[in-house]
Amino acid sequence: MGTHTASRNPTASVGRVLGAGALSGLVGGVGMGVVLHAGSNVMPLIGALYGWPSVVGGWTAHLVNSVAIGVVFAALVTRPVLRRQTDTVVGSVTLGITYGAGVGLVTGGVMLPVSLDVIGTRVFPETLLPLPDALGGFVAILSIGVAHLVYGLLLGATFGYVYDRARA
Repeated sequence: MGTHTASRNPTASVGRVLGAGALSGLVGGVGMGVVLHAGSNVMPLIGALYGWPSVVGGWTAHLVNSVAIGVVFAALVTRPVLRRQTDTVVGSVTLGITYGAGVGLVTGGVMLPVSLDVIGTRVFPETLLPLPDALGGFVAILSIGVAHLVYGLLLGATFGYVYDRARA
């Protein structure tokens, strides 16, 4: 991926932009899901928020959310104020990591506590590793934070690559 040349169309069609966002969200979601699944027992909780309290339900809901969040990312970063950042891999990855961190703050800091209230629990998922209470909770929260950064990294890198091909 490099800089634009004069022969390149600086904008891609809306369908291509949103398709690139969906694919990027899916790639980021798979990477994030692996971190979440390995670092905490959060997938059944994610599934429970959608009425399907299982690992499969959690993965399904997580990937659907990841695609939707990737589409929103694509719509945001292709606005004129940010479009030039997507001209390089570093710029796209930087936008992706920043976006992933922001999504993590909103989902973990606002939506998760509200969701736990809605399903009537105050119990945070425990790690899959046999760790004492406080340490286990710390590892679960840490894995969720790292997972959002992984999502952003993969989202940005994939989007930068796919979007560059769409603009060619």
